[in-house]
Amino acid sequence: MEALHVYDTTLRDGAQQEGLNLSVSDKLAIAGLLDDLGVDFIEGGWPGANPKDTEFFERARTELDLRHATLAAFGATRRAGGVAAQDALVQALVDSEASVVCLVAKSHTGHVERALRTTLGENLEMVRDTVSHLVGRGRRVFVDCEHFFDGWHLDRDYALSVVRTAHEAGAEVVVLCDTNGGMLPHQVGEVVADVLASTGARVGAHCHNDTGCAAANSVAAVRAGATHVQGTVNGYGERTGNADLVTVAANLQFKLGLHAMDPDALRRAMHIAHAISEVTNVPAYSRQPYVGASAFAHKAGLHASALKVDPDLYQHMDPALVGNGMRTLVSDMAGRASIELKAREAGLDLSDRPEVVASVLAEVKELELRGWTFDAADATVELMLREALDPGCTDYFEVESWRVITDSSGEGDATSEATVKLRADGARLIATGEGNGPVNALDHALREALTRAYPEIEKIELIDFKVRILDASHGTDAVTRVLIETSDGETSWDTIGVAGSILAASWRALTDGIVHGLLRQGVPRR
Repeated sequence: MEALHVYDTTLRDGAQQEGLNLSVSDKLAIAGLLDDLGVDFIEGGWPGANPKDTEFFERARTELDLRHATLAAFGATRRAGGVAAQDALVQALVDSEASVVCLVAKSHTGHVERALRTTLGENLEMVRDTVSHLVGRGRRVFVDCEHFFDGWHLDRDYALSVVRTAHEAGAEVVVLCDTNGGMLPHQVGEVVADVLASTGARVGAHCHNDTGCAAANSVAAVRAGATHVQGTVNGYGERTGNADLVTVAANLQFKLGLHAMDPDALRRAMHIAHAISEVTNVPAYSRQPYVGASAFAHKAGLHASALKVDPDLYQHMDPALVGNGMRTLVSDMAGRASIELKAREAGLDLSDRPEVVASVLAEVKELELRGWTFDAADATVELMLREALDPGCTDYFEVESWRVITDSSGEGDATSEATVKLRADGARLIATGEGNGPVNALDHALREALTRAYPEIEKIELIDFKVRILDASHGTDAVTRVLIETSDGETSWDTIGVAGSILAASWRALTDGIVHGLLRQGVPRR
């Protein structure tokens, strides 16, 4: 088997996702992360087709220092009736100075005749002319055969003739695209095997996820003989997205024993996938295979009991291989083993403290009956465990009172002012904060007061705030659950508050987030 190509198209095909809009600086940042991930090729975009992608390749020449990956430019075959050497968009591919060019070509007779509005013969000439011209200019050329699987089922002979033409003209790889994403793994395997047997070309696969099978289809293609896979990080892309490249690479590496990426690079997969989520501003999907926050999270008490004996009993692999880790979720489904495992994650040993385990377990089950949900609030659980083991260890401050006032100008705009009164470091601390909402104002006031006693709080900031109304049938009298994510710039943690008032729930989650942050930093109580 030839060395496997892992080809990323996040910056081009992935960027076509609804609501995803990348600046040139964003694309450069993501390219650096993809290089760290260990992909072989990074498709930067379509130079000449839009100013942003043209600028990306211009800046990449001086601002992008790739240590592993090769930058590829995407483009199309020349126009019907023209000549590749005189086609402006083909010349833009050369001007990009990318050493690899990936051309999209039609391989479906319906698209040739109705979309390109040309003849089947001219389409083959467009492929031949463009590939041979770029090869003659010293470029490595890959050809994406658009709608190939659908085209093969419609007219197998013509679809194969496109592959042969590209291969004979000098294309290094001919990529079979499931552009509409409608294939299933057995269909992909059958077509790939036929192409290999009929053409002699090196074959790749580009799969979309419309049947939920993009990753499985990519693996099926490799099993059938493909040696080049394309996809996007986090499965970004149009409609339901492209094949998730991390999932595909991990499946090939860990399940088929193939070398898809360097093992040390794969150990950074979770970090890189989440870092790219931050750049794209698309929230990371917690249930994403391998790198999702929930990929190795266990909630059922039965699972926890087995995991306490051997983590492999309920995990398909060591999560550390992709930079992830096992998590035990504490909920009303928890048993004693869940509490012990959660304590172990926090560095606490409860093996000889059955009374503490029983106490925390009873508290968790009681609170969950009232609307708390601890599987999404690890930091709050850790505070409960620490307090049960060492009463008073979380008492960084004493709350005397807090209040919030919101004023509206009558034009729809409103500002909030919060006042908090605390005791810490032997002093009474009073502070006022303003914000664009009551929770924002409370956050500012709390920090203003506590900074005097704990200057370390400057490193801690609120980064996410979620509200859910429980028992919505009660209308404005319903119970509110608030989840807050807090960060110290290096990592983040989640806390929860539940109360009849959104402000009371927010206050609990806010203060727990601050306390957990101080504990993480090893700050002594004052």
